[in-house]
Amino acid sequence: MTEQLVDPFQRAISYLRVSVTDRCDFRCVYCMSENMTFLPKKELLTLEELDRMCSTFIRLGVQKLRITGGEPLVRRDIMTFFRSMGRHLESGALKELTLTTNGSQLERFAGDLASAGVRRVNVSLDTLDDAKFADITRWGRLPQVLRGIDAAQKAGLRVKLNAVALKGFNENELPKITEWCAERDMDLTWIEVMPMGDIGNEDRLDQYWSLKDVRARYEEHYTVSDLAERTGGPARYIRLEETKQKIGFITPLSHNFCESCNRVRITCTGEIYLCLGQEDSADLRAPLRAHPRDDGPLEDAIRGAIALKPKGHDFDYSRQRLDGQMPRHMSHTGG
Repeated sequence: MTEQLVDPFQRAISYLRVSVTDRCDFRCVYCMSENMTFLPKKELLTLEELDRMCSTFIRLGVQKLRITGGEPLVRRDIMTFFRSMGRHLESGALKELTLTTNGSQLERFAGDLASAGVRRVNVSLDTLDDAKFADITRWGRLPQVLRGIDAAQKAGLRVKLNAVALKGFNENELPKITEWCAERDMDLTWIEVMPMGDIGNEDRLDQYWSLKDVRARYEEHYTVSDLAERTGGPARYIRLEETKQKIGFITPLSHNFCESCNRVRITCTGEIYLCLGQEDSADLRAPLRAHPRDDGPLEDAIRGAIALKPKGHDFDYSRQRLDGQMPRHMSHTGG
């Protein structure tokens, strides 16, 4: 059996997040500038290269694979890749194949995703107000996303809503979004806005709404209990006793969650990032393309990269400046 990937801090790497495209059909104000310059297509890994890359990681012990973007479902023929990954689910080598999406294409693809073995999807949705949704996504249409969520649930997919907490934008919608998710038996996770990429005139200091304040807002409306549950990911959980809902908090800024990090990220160009909030990376595309019939050099490159995984990130909004800001866009790294 191939020796499993373990980083310098004895954290087993069992979770891989892979961006399959930097393109998106939205332009969310905290993620992209309105007039984005996207990567030349020749720089992106082909679907066949993505298959080989992911299959190598699975052979090295990765058990959970999350497909991200950009918006992954806008990539041409992406369902070919999902269906191909299904063979690892059937063999038992891969325990879970999941997807993070803006929901715009779910109405079209939900059934195919379920057939390929996807059982859960995360949908990024920050507001239930049509006008505000149009403002924050610049190009998005809320009814299209809501139809996609309905289609996903109809196809049997478990849907979790990811909402970025934005001061002055969705603060007053917290009860509405929470109740909407409860009515549909959907999980909900709030995420602090992260300082990544040049987004033009948007000021993240003005956007930042600490999840400590979000929790306090919940305590104004509900009886809140802490949950000891950990999923291996960054979220901490509470339960709302009145609705029995589990609410997640992902707090890269107000609470560092790095001690249990079990994941790495692959960009759509084949770079491996060992930490979302650090610039440590390595090029896996070069050995992948230089040795099309031999995975040995790719495995060696992966192990060499994992040996450099840092202990944690350094995102910080203290002193009213963006310490730890990453120059790369989240859409390139993978959301």
